[in-house]
Amino acid sequence: MTVILDGLKYLAYILIFPGFLFCFLSGMLLCGIDRKLVARMQKRVGPPILQPFYDFFKLLGKETIVPSAANRTVFLLAPLVGLAAQVVLQLFIPIFSFSAFRGVADVIVILYLLLIPALSVILGAAASGSPYAGVGLSREMVTVLAVELPLVLVLLAVAKTVGNAIGSGLCFSLTDIVRYQVRNGSLITRLSMLPAAAAMLLIIPGETGSHPFDAAEAETEICEGMLAEYSGKPLAVYKLSSAVKLLTMTTLFVALFLGGIGGGIDRVLMGGTAGGSIAFLIEIAVLFLLCALLVAVCVSLVHAVTARLRIEQIFKYYWTVVTGLAALSLVMAWYGL
Repeated sequence: MTVILDGLKYLAYILIFPGFLFCFLSGMLLCGIDRKLVARMQKRVGPPILQPFYDFFKLLGKETIVPSAANRTVFLLAPLVGLAAQVVLQLFIPIFSFSAFRGVADVIVILYLLLIPALSVILGAAASGSPYAGVGLSREMVTVLAVELPLVLVLLAVAKTVGNAIGSGLCFSLTDIVRYQVRNGSLITRLSMLPAAAAMLLIIPGETGSHPFDAAEAETEICEGMLAEYSGKPLAVYKLSSAVKLLTMTTLFVALFLGGIGGGIDRVLMGGTAGGSIAFLIEIAVLFLLCALLVAVCVSLVHAVTARLRIEQIFKYYWTVVTGLAALSLVMAWYGL
């Protein structure tokens, strides 16, 4: 009986909260708010906040066209693999001190999982057989290479800071990182972590392919870039995956740098007294999303005030400015500053 109940509990985690349903609703909502904020910052009306939902369901009703030159199996499966990886990724990110899956190497697992959605888009574009999609996938590969180095350095800086404090050298458990912040305050209040937090805010639009780091979409040259040959349901899944990635990246920022902001909720969760309450889970989800929304506002500001970058500019920008900020935090953390 206990095994069955545990199985149902984890199934609920995967399908409802913090899994697919939570990712779908929250990711689409964040995406809509981001588009609305950017429009307002640029003195435009902008689309309705619910526009991503309208677009998604509209695409579900469209015909799916598979190019004659495409590898049909890879072409259709790639979007589903990318979305599944995004949902699994969210399960490893603590919502305050609550997490569906936890371990001693969460950060390393997240690094691997973050690559899967990008690789799925690249494989899907390659399987389409379109030379236009090939232009987009080559740019996406460069963007992935550019973003990975500063992201690794940011995660190392956080792991070293918390590891020094708890005496483990490097701490790769996101749950332990959040719990440390509950007891000692959010890491963003530390001088040594400010460059890493700034770098992470710049990494988020690169990871999600948002403006100004959206060269892979080739919007002014090739409509949709890597997704040039996609339509119907597969395109809807890709759009959903992109929205969910915005959610996972903003919630990862909250876990890394704002983990102590939950206050009393974190202490209740650490005491294990309210973990089974549906109302309580809804409460922490709403409060956590408010924190993620603050991060999304900062990302929207970058979107609104920055001109679109060419692919060579993106690579140079991430390997100089953003990597420099992350490396500065890592050096300061290494010396206990």
